[in-house]
Amino acid sequence: MRRHIAHTAVALMLLAFGCSAVAESDANSGGVETEWTAKVEQLAMQAARAALGPRSDVRIEVLAGKLDPRLRLAPCARVDFFLPPGQRAWGTTRVGIRCLEGPTKWSVYLPLTVKVWAPAVQSVTALPSGIVLGAEHLTMGLSDWALADQTPASEIAQLTGRQLARPVAAGETLREADLRRRQWFSAGEPVTIVAVGKGFSATSIGIALTPGVEGQTAKVRTEDGRTLAGIPKASRRIEIPL
Repeated sequence: MRRHIAHTAVALMLLAFGCSAVAESDANSGGVETEWTAKVEQLAMQAARAALGPRSDVRIEVLAGKLDPRLRLAPCARVDFFLPPGQRAWGTTRVGIRCLEGPTKWSVYLPLTVKVWAPAVQSVTALPSGIVLGAEHLTMGLSDWALADQTPASEIAQLTGRQLARPVAAGETLREADLRRRQWFSAGEPVTIVAVGKGFSATSIGIALTPGVEGQTAKVRTEDGRTLAGIPKASRRIEIPL
């Protein structure tokens, strides 16, 4: 599960809200808040489930907050629910509620927490910074994936052989940000250059001009003397987007 899944959930939620959210309002927001809360929770759950696909090892928990009790909303024949631009679909977020048909147009926000419980890699014991992770240091456990923007590691094999960038507590869920970046090659080493375009790729050989650190741009010189910049992807391998 990657960040784009959360963005997919946003789109699905917006679609569901736009098509399904119709409610009657009176002068006191408390009279319809229970109905709104039920709609928000149901639609958020459906959106998250749809984005996750047919996984059976995930549990979605939606917790809706309450509107400000001081609000007094004018009557409304049709209410629309929406996620504000840039708002997270998971974790601590909020849903906008606005009146589309009524004597007075209004807009309010309902706080919402969406938890995504799924298996993730966790530390068996407290571990120091710099330790090289082995299978004996790691275990699988349930974790709320929505607690951070970055997705947790979902397989122990993903982390074995990697170094921790910071100390972690026993039972802590591990993410890529907790690991030191790998250096795939050094300056002066021969590298495989993979030029990647839409629907095709081409491979050649070159010499690294800078160290190839994971996630950072590196430079290489091709056999014909050109200098190219790309992203190191594996041992002595760099990808050049076209």
